[in-house]
Amino acid sequence: MSTDENRNNEQVDELNAAAEAAADNAQANEQEVEQGEASEVEALKDQVKEFQEQVLRSQAEMQNVRRRAEMDVEKAHKFALEKFVKELLPVADSLEKAVESTEGQENSGDLVASIRQGVEMTLSLLESSLKKFNVEPLNPVGEPFDPQLHEAMSLVSAPDAEPNSVVAVVQKGYLLNGRVVRPAMVVVAKAQDAPKIDEQA
Repeated sequence: MSTDENRNNEQVDELNAAAEAAADNAQANEQEVEQGEASEVEALKDQVKEFQEQVLRSQAEMQNVRRRAEMDVEKAHKFALEKFVKELLPVADSLEKAVESTEGQENSGDLVASIRQGVEMTLSLLESSLKKFNVEPLNPVGEPFDPQLHEAMSLVSAPDAEPNSVVAVVQKGYLLNGRVVRPAMVVVAKAQDAPKIDEQA
């Protein structure tokens, strides 16, 4: 072989090597781009997942706020009459006392009987009006004492009654939609072996 042919072969080999190197570089660059794109896709997927979690949290929070608002409105409807009911209760007490004061006075004449009948009718109207708005009286004679519903005025020994039960009601209590508006003032039976309490102390 002549020198020119050798040179040509060398140049062809160099060109082939350069072409192979360029192909390898191109392939490496392509892989880097693909890896870069893959990591970018992963980062975007993570971001999407994070945004979805934020949306779910926001929706749950909005549902909680809506539920709380609905409960507040419901309570406002249920207990809006509480102050008004508290103002009416002394009227009911006075009417009951008027009826009690005429008991045993049947011989006092027609005037007392007609007044008693009028007061009873008025009391009945008031009680039915209160009942329409879910106001219930608490008259717990014979029931166990419950500090959430009753207010103990005194302890008495009552051999016929269960210890810690209500033996008398001084003033009726009232509930509005199951919530205490006024606790019942009661007299409670004490246990027989309970120590004597100095009530003047």
